[in-house]
Amino acid sequence: MSQLVLRGGMVLTLDDAGTWLERGTVVVDGDRISWIGPADAEPETAAGAEIIDATDKVIMPGLVDLHFHTALGKGYNDHMPLWEYLDECWYPMIRALDHDAAYWAAMASYTESVKAGVTTVNDMYRRLDALAVAAEETGIRAVLSNDIATDEHDLDTLQDNIDAFHRSHGAAGGRVQVRMGIEWLPLASPELLRDVRAAATDLGIGIHIHLNESMSEVENSLERFGRRPTELAYELGFLGPDVVAAHCVHLSDAEIGMMAETGTSISHNPSSNAKLGNGIARVPEMQAAGINVGLGHDAVECNNSADMFEVLKYASLMHRAQRQDAGVMPADHVLRMATRNGARALGHETGQLVPGAKADIILVETNSVEFTPLLRDTATHITSHLVFAANGSAVDTTIVDGRVLMRGRQLLTVDEDRIVRETNAAFRRTVNRMTVVRRDH
Repeated sequence: MSQLVLRGGMVLTLDDAGTWLERGTVVVDGDRISWIGPADAEPETAAGAEIIDATDKVIMPGLVDLHFHTALGKGYNDHMPLWEYLDECWYPMIRALDHDAAYWAAMASYTESVKAGVTTVNDMYRRLDALAVAAEETGIRAVLSNDIATDEHDLDTLQDNIDAFHRSHGAAGGRVQVRMGIEWLPLASPELLRDVRAAATDLGIGIHIHLNESMSEVENSLERFGRRPTELAYELGFLGPDVVAAHCVHLSDAEIGMMAETGTSISHNPSSNAKLGNGIARVPEMQAAGINVGLGHDAVECNNSADMFEVLKYASLMHRAQRQDAGVMPADHVLRMATRNGARALGHETGQLVPGAKADIILVETNSVEFTPLLRDTATHITSHLVFAANGSAVDTTIVDGRVLMRGRQLLTVDEDRIVRETNAAFRRTVNRMTVVRRDH
């Protein structure tokens, strides 16, 4: 069993006790953390262990991007409101995808995430076989789901998702998992929700769905079903602790209660919601109700960046500005949303640095003006800098399952230059195949 020793860094565990080590060491044996403690008390290392000098770096859990779409069209026609954008750009592009384009899109998306300290993505897209290969090659941890809609919308079917489960679930030594994915209520039906819930329960897997993202979605659901989206999902028995509901910008008090009662987790995606003009989710009320809320970037089409450190910043600043309250969404709380809460939503043994946890770890460089000045005797100053000063370029090292994917900002598993070339070519081929089908709403 290989051993990895991260020596002499500032250790931000994000464990239950909030343990902080000003100069500590983390030891990894195989794919799990085996020891954490002061650097001057570390155990004897194994022969042949890989040693990483973490001086001046924060050793912390990798980030969990709880709502993610592999994306090919970053910045393409990004001036439109949500529904128009979906009909004019997103749906035509993903309908035109072939296996090769999906593979290169995923390689680019996952590589961008690894460079920004993301160790897990909860990715809803199409052609999951291609995505699973990309996850295996980049080394990222990936939860994949299809884009299921009713047949007339020409996206994925329930059978597509079931087939993807049987082909790709458990790939890459278990790093790749497959869930069921529902696009959203405007492209679904009560019968489809029932069928997806039954299939997920039968296969023992979770569900990923967009809910209450925009007011137009809420109005569509009221017109078609006489219920708001979350009300309908609740009445059908669709919600539960195995469900990640993305966005949830426009939840009523009653719907917040339904989410809490069923133990459904929510992915808050503040930068995407802002760029698309969809509003600001009622996250403080969700958290007060006991809902587990994580963070996601959504798709780079929706905000041009998969940098989860930028999402951290938005997640705090947006709510403080809206509520005129500087005490809302404190830095340490937001960091837990992007780590522990996301891991909990997916049922993963990640998101905190404790012995026995999976070794999904990042090292963040603090020897820079962005982190200056810095008091190291408590975690308070560093958590503020991580949320309000840092961006993904501060990440020096990314580790998943005990394997180093990036060190010293150098990617070790992929050829970034080739990914850039091939993804640009795949984008051009896909755009040339796109057909826009406009629908009345």
